[in-house]
Formats: sequence, structure tokens, C-alpha cells
Amino acid sequence: MNDCIFCKIVKGEIPCYKIYEDEQVLAFLDIANDVVGHTLVIPKQHCASLFDADEATMLAVAKAVQKVSLHYVHNCGFDGVNTFNCNGKEAQQSVFHLHVHVIPRKGGDGINIWGNQTQCNPTLQEVCDKLKLSN
Repeated sequence: MNDCIFCKIVKGEIPCYKIYEDEQVLAFLDIANDVVGHTLVIPKQHCASLFDADEATMLAVAKAVQKVSLHYVHNCGFDGVNTFNCNGKEAQQSVFHLHVHVIPRKGGDGINIWGNQTQCNPTLQEVCDKLKLSN
């Protein structure tokens, strides 16, 4: 995609702070610089979100997310990580190239990933009945 900022990073047209790279994925620091080590893991092949990514792409991204996460915990002094992915404008996706956020965490860092969520309505059974996949 010609105007995709992440595709430009993959092509080397825009520099990045590269954490990991293999044939299929690239992991680099998020320029927001909001949390120490906030990393984005992207497929090198353009796909807008998980909705249009093929299985091989999703597997490559998942493996890279795990590799980066394990490295942060085992080698870089972090205690854990949050990982998340946003798909679609309404889910707050801001760059329409599939990416997974890896947020390294330390005990007492004060980050509240859940915000101020409250319990929702309807009941869990009602939600399950509506959302359940059939085999």
C-alpha cells in the first residue's frame, strides 16, 4: 500500500527503532514513547487488520509477539507484558496495517490497562447465547 506508514517503515523509507525482524515480521518501538519499551509487531505484508490477514500471517505475528515478550521478561528486566490489537476505527485502530502492541510491565509501574470499566449488562449467559460459535 503506497500511503501506509508501516509499509514505508518495512521498505526502509521511514526509519524505526528496530527490536526484531525476520522474513515475515518487523517489531519496532512505538514513536508515541508513552511506555518504556512499547513495541509494535507488524507483518511485512500489508493487511489492514486481522479481518483480512491470512492464517500464515497471523501465525508469524503471534510467534514474533511471543519472542519479543519472552525477551523482555527473560533478558530485559521486565516482570510481564500486556499485548493487544485493535481492529477497525470503532476499536480505536489508528494505523490500518495489522499490528500488535507489546507493553512491557514492571511491578508498581502504575499503568492501568483496564481503565475505569464497570460491569456490563446483559448477563453473561445472554451474551454467550448471542456470541457463541457453532462448530
